[in-house]
Amino acid sequence: MNTSTEKVLSKVPEVTLVFWIIKIAATTLGETGGDAVSMSMNLGYLIGTAIFSVLFLVAVFAQMKARTFRPLLYWATIIATTTVGTTLADFADRSLGIGYAGGTILLMTLLFGSLLIWHRSLGAISVSTVSSPKAEMFYWVTIMFSQTLGTALGDWTADTADLGYGGGAIVFSTLLAVVVAAYYWTKLSHTMLFWAAFILTRPLGAVVGDFLDKPLNEGGLALSRYSASAALLAFMLIAILLFKQRAARISH
Repeated sequence: MNTSTEKVLSKVPEVTLVFWIIKIAATTLGETGGDAVSMSMNLGYLIGTAIFSVLFLVAVFAQMKARTFRPLLYWATIIATTTVGTTLADFADRSLGIGYAGGTILLMTLLFGSLLIWHRSLGAISVSTVSSPKAEMFYWVTIMFSQTLGTALGDWTADTADLGYGGGAIVFSTLLAVVVAAYYWTKLSHTMLFWAAFILTRPLGAVVGDFLDKPLNEGGLALSRYSASAALLAFMLIAILLFKQRAARISH
């Protein structure tokens, strides 16, 4: 392994329990933060998406320029993907008038299309093979689509399926438990299971975020989107600083 490859790989964190805990907090923050800009600030989904798209591009550019794994930068980029995912999904579902089902189908197509093109271009879609700028770009685009799809799935489950926020949280927590069981007790592809878990953590965060800030008469706790976002951000910072994350190892 050459030095340049080591530097690129060091930007991708090892997938551990801490990774998933921070990921769920980030997806919940994406929901409350995205809603704070598009709804609480009354900017709307289109303007909110434009703002977060710029932040996403800036964060990805900084992440790709970084020479080593920087946890704060990496998770800032994850937050950028989940906030733009929130407003983009809401724009597709509501402003375009295609509904949650239409938005979910559209975004699922984009996600699987991204994974297919990534695999056809580089031969693998495992996180542990991200060893070039091209692979890293596929990685972040795929993550952004997965975050957007997860938002639409969460809204569809809570609203259209009429399960509510608590029911949605139970559904996605159960599905995540199934993925974990499959990881340890089956021979299913770990790469496939990783992306399944990555997608499922987003709707879990979406319904939890909605539960925190939606009105009481809609089944939420009616917390301030700003205070909820600040609390989630503080939790993430504490977790990142307390639990040191290592870079993922490359596999050829």
